[in-house]
Amino acid sequence: MKIYDCNKLCCIASIVFFILVGLRVNAQHLPPKLDNPISKTYLKKNLRKDSPRLVLNKEIEENLKQKLRSDPVVQHVYKRLKAWVETIFDKPIINLDIPLEERSQNNQLDISRDLLHRIGILAMVYRIEKDAKVLNRINEELIAACNFPSWNPKHFLDVGEMSLGVALAIDWVGEYLPPSTVKLGKTALIEKGLKPSWPENGKVLNWVYGGNNWNQVCNGGMVAAAIVVAEEEPELASKTIYRAIDGMRYALSQYGPDGVYPEGATYWRYGTSFSVLTAAMFESAFGSDFGILEYPGLKESAMFRVLSDSPMGLFYNFGDCGESSGENGDIVLAWFASKTGNKTFFEEEKFLRAIDENSNFSRLLAPALVWIAQYEEKRESTVPAAWAGRGPNPVVFFTGEEDDPNKFYFGGKGGLGNISHGNMDAGSFVFELDGVRWSIDLGKNKHYGVIERTGFNLWDRCQGCDRWKLINKNNFGHSTLSVNDQLHVVDGKASIIDFKNGSFPEATFDMSPVFEGKLKSAKRRFKKSGPRSLLIEDEVKLSEETEMITWQLITQANVEIVDGGAILTQEGKRLNIKNLSHPEFSFTVISLNPPPFYLDLKKDNLKRLEIRIPAWTVEGQNTKVAVLLSGD
Repeated sequence: MKIYDCNKLCCIASIVFFILVGLRVNAQHLPPKLDNPISKTYLKKNLRKDSPRLVLNKEIEENLKQKLRSDPVVQHVYKRLKAWVETIFDKPIINLDIPLEERSQNNQLDISRDLLHRIGILAMVYRIEKDAKVLNRINEELIAACNFPSWNPKHFLDVGEMSLGVALAIDWVGEYLPPSTVKLGKTALIEKGLKPSWPENGKVLNWVYGGNNWNQVCNGGMVAAAIVVAEEEPELASKTIYRAIDGMRYALSQYGPDGVYPEGATYWRYGTSFSVLTAAMFESAFGSDFGILEYPGLKESAMFRVLSDSPMGLFYNFGDCGESSGENGDIVLAWFASKTGNKTFFEEEKFLRAIDENSNFSRLLAPALVWIAQYEEKRESTVPAAWAGRGPNPVVFFTGEEDDPNKFYFGGKGGLGNISHGNMDAGSFVFELDGVRWSIDLGKNKHYGVIERTGFNLWDRCQGCDRWKLINKNNFGHSTLSVNDQLHVVDGKASIIDFKNGSFPEATFDMSPVFEGKLKSAKRRFKKSGPRSLLIEDEVKLSEETEMITWQLITQANVEIVDGGAILTQEGKRLNIKNLSHPEFSFTVISLNPPPFYLDLKKDNLKRLEIRIPAWTVEGQNTKVAVLLSGD
């Protein structure tokens, strides 16, 4: 063989080798798979033949009815559902002619959610009461929704939630509905739900293998639809369920390794509710959840959710998270309680709260009644006083012990702006003491639709995108560091590099990637230095580009500047802030009420307390900024 041919063969072999190595490396970075035996044959053999089979089946329903006779929580939640039936009767049948409201977005999502909310309540109450008036209303709602021109597949969340509502109606009460309505409903599920999820051009829709809540909601809705029409369309049903199980892992992997949901506690409640609902549907229809409960990080996320709720009943509301944890029992936590027997996850007092027709509760409360009835107390976990969760958006919590008289609560985070519902908030924190939230996170804008209708691009997350003009999205509206009065690097991730547990826990974040090109390095360390104090230390190494370092705290408290620091007062309480490292630089107060941009979130008495340290005042390249927050 010629030397030339040998060299050519070696070159080809090398290319093949590196391709195979690359494929192996890429495969190693893929999320772990769920069990996925789905095929047409599997469906024919293993799918439950009789209805109901979505969350409910005959055995599960018998347990529910038994608990309705004996369990006060189940009885009370069911009474809440019944109380809402009359409010549904007072509304017109679901339709597309909905007046534009302040909160409305440019889609049909509110309509889909309304249908799901109505159907869940009506169908559950009908299965228990067999009231003809309720059945007739279900029939009318179903006919109206299925005759919509489309379920708005360009915004597939609308399709996901609508499909779930229609599927529940057919599955739970289809045997009592007119055959023509059942046929109409199944046809709509196929033509307006399932088929649009398989575009004719062969394109895979982004949510199928996406890492955020769209994956969970849309795949869940498609699973419900596929189970309902499995007999009519076995090929379509089997490939849809297979795709969902294969795709769900990309959303579930975001909980790893410790349970932090990257989009925050509100979106944990949203996204996770559809994942656990899907698990419940799989269990009732197939007898297996195909590994969802045991997926790495998912069970741990229940503790993340518990820790996200402060002694004041406020969330650590990073990202696009709402502020209040709410007055109603958390149905998603209840699912974890039903699976673990852990009382910590079962908000019994909230579930037993007095019935108020004006109170909003989850549109999934009806199916959730099933797993609320499955809960049996087996144990109670102690909520950790210090906890760290890594992953795409790492978070740490320090709390007081149980019944802490100081009501100490701290949540701090790393992460990056370029994440679903993310902000430029790496290094930011909330801090509560004595029942007052002193350092706040602004959380989400009240209504997305108000901003969207101005033409403002709220959702793109490039470095120069519109999103970062908003004070609650950029670093200037967070209790963190800013350098050179510039935005954080949007794809620079701050990671936890050290965490120490114990009576005085501490956590350190490497924030260097957030300031790439402006600093050589930056590390932020949080320490609970006493039962009533929090220490924040920033170790900064300057570069030639560094001009100004700004330490920031966002608050609604009144501020008095004093020598060496400041005093915050709010609700008759006081917090001392000591500038331990740079007492030669006084705090300054920047009012954010009104905020700098007309679309910004508005909060009373909002302000930024800051220390500004010019680079030219730093001897050498290194400096440490140390600030102590302490109660009297």
